[in-house]
Amino acid sequence: MEEKDIEKEIEIEDGNEKQSSNEVNTDNSAQETDKESDSTDINDNCDEEEKDPMEKLQEELAELKDQYLRKVAEFENYRKRTLKEKTELILNGAEKTVDAILPVVDDMERAMANAEKTDDVDALKEGMDLIFKKLMKTLEGLGVKKIETDNKDFDTDFHEAVAMVPGMGDDKKGKVIDCVQTGYTLNDKVIRHAKVAVGQ
Repeated sequence: MEEKDIEKEIEIEDGNEKQSSNEVNTDNSAQETDKESDSTDINDNCDEEEKDPMEKLQEELAELKDQYLRKVAEFENYRKRTLKEKTELILNGAEKTVDAILPVVDDMERAMANAEKTDDVDALKEGMDLIFKKLMKTLEGLGVKKIETDNKDFDTDFHEAVAMVPGMGDDKKGKVIDCVQTGYTLNDKVIRHAKVAVGQ
C-alpha cells in the first residue's frame, strides 16, 4: 500500500511539473506574441509617421491649388469688369460735358428764334453776350480755363508763336503782343495752345 501511494504521489508531482512547464511555455509564447505585436505596432507607427508628411503636403498642395484657382477667377472677373467700364467710359465719357452744355444750346435756339422777330441789334448783342458768359461759366465748372495772354511773357508751355513782331521796343521783347486764337486748359492740362504774336 505504501509503495502505491508513493508512486501516485510521484505521478502527481510529475503531472504538476509538466503542467508548470506547460504554463511556463505558455507564458513564454505569450511574451513572444506580445513582443511581435509590439514590433508590429512600432512598424505601423513608423509607416504612419512616413505617410503623414506626404498626406500633409498633398493637403497643402490641394489648398494652394484651390487658392490659386480662386485668385485666377477673381482676377479674370476684375479684368472683364474694368474692360467693360473702360469701354463704357470711352463711349459715354462726354455725357457730363454734353449734359452741362445742353442748356446753353437751348439758349442759343431761343436767341435765334427771337432774332427773326426783332430788328433791335443791341438786344441781340446783349443776348449773345449773356449766352457766351453762361457758356464760359459752364466750361469753367467742367475744369476748362482760358489761357491768359494779355501782356504775358511768351511761354512755350502755353503759347504757340505764329508771328514775330519787330520794332516793338525792349519792354515788349519776348512778350505776347496779340492773341490770334485763344488757348484753353482742362484741369491745368493744356488742351489747346494759345496762338500768339510775339514782340521781337
